[in-house]
Amino acid sequence: MLFTPLEIGPLTLSNRIVISPMCQYSADDGCMNDWHLQHAMQMAMSGAGMFVVEATAVERRGRITHHCVGLYSDQNEDSIRNVLNAARSVATNDLKFAIQLGHAGRKASHNVPWQGGKALAMNEDSWITVAPSALPFTQGAHLPEALNKEGLQQIIQNFVNAAIRAVRLGFSAIELHGAHGYLIHEFISPISNQREDEYGGTLTNRMKFPLEIFDNVRKVVPANIPLGIRLTGTDWRDDGLSIKDSQVVAQNFAEHGADYLCISSGGITTGLEIPIAPNYQVHLAKAVKDVVSIPVRAVGLITTAEQANKIIIKEDADMVTLGRAFLANPRWVWDASIELDFPIKVPPQYERAYKAP
Repeated sequence: MLFTPLEIGPLTLSNRIVISPMCQYSADDGCMNDWHLQHAMQMAMSGAGMFVVEATAVERRGRITHHCVGLYSDQNEDSIRNVLNAARSVATNDLKFAIQLGHAGRKASHNVPWQGGKALAMNEDSWITVAPSALPFTQGAHLPEALNKEGLQQIIQNFVNAAIRAVRLGFSAIELHGAHGYLIHEFISPISNQREDEYGGTLTNRMKFPLEIFDNVRKVVPANIPLGIRLTGTDWRDDGLSIKDSQVVAQNFAEHGADYLCISSGGITTGLEIPIAPNYQVHLAKAVKDVVSIPVRAVGLITTAEQANKIIIKEDADMVTLGRAFLANPRWVWDASIELDFPIKVPPQYERAYKAP
């Protein structure tokens, strides 16, 4: 089942395996470089059905770190084009390239993980962050500016501009990042959204701005390019989003024209008690799949072929996303095809290393 095709709106994936959008924290003012070139070319030969380019900021202040990829300038766009062209030249198995567009909100202006990941100090070229409410992500983190209506409209336009660039780059699919405590998620969660205007309060009001972003992006993304969104399944806090809340959120995005959903969780704050284990988020994807009719993607410590295959067989999700497994083994799909007895195409130069079933 893992290797059966899947239709996502107008797009057909050759299999149900998706390479997760993984930040490389290696860009130069939002521009991809040689690191991204080698990374994308490895993923292109993986045999997966889709490769989602890492979370890509729609404006400079929307980057998590100084070294996050962006799509807010001509230079950013040109750098991504160079990497995409090279990756496409070696791609196998009819791989589809997608991009994830996002805004870090109050989680912006941080150090890269291997430098501690903490909020940037003044002498580290920090910048002013924005959020639904003036609430810091953690104690000692930057106090973000609460967005006013003019600021909200500018961010919508930045998402639209980035989507137009993504279409111009020829991506087969586009998704928005609405999870992990970043800006769209910040608006949906009551933990980070304590506004008293039309964008705060009830779940319906908290969804208003994220849906406005989605609707405006949908207008500029042609019908032949699927538009999806990554959402949180739970905030893992009693005062945050529950699974039932996330079902409502998912239904709303489906009704607004989403072609697929990816269900993750957490990230809205630190100190969460998350029962991390294999498949720990799959039940969230299943809960969403039960209430929508569009494809749903599961993610989170999915590492083995048997594990991934069972998720599809049990219909807990329509596709699976792997991240760290591909970092450890860019040929993960080759091994899975042997284990599950389903031959795939690999580069002819490397066929001697692939023992086809």
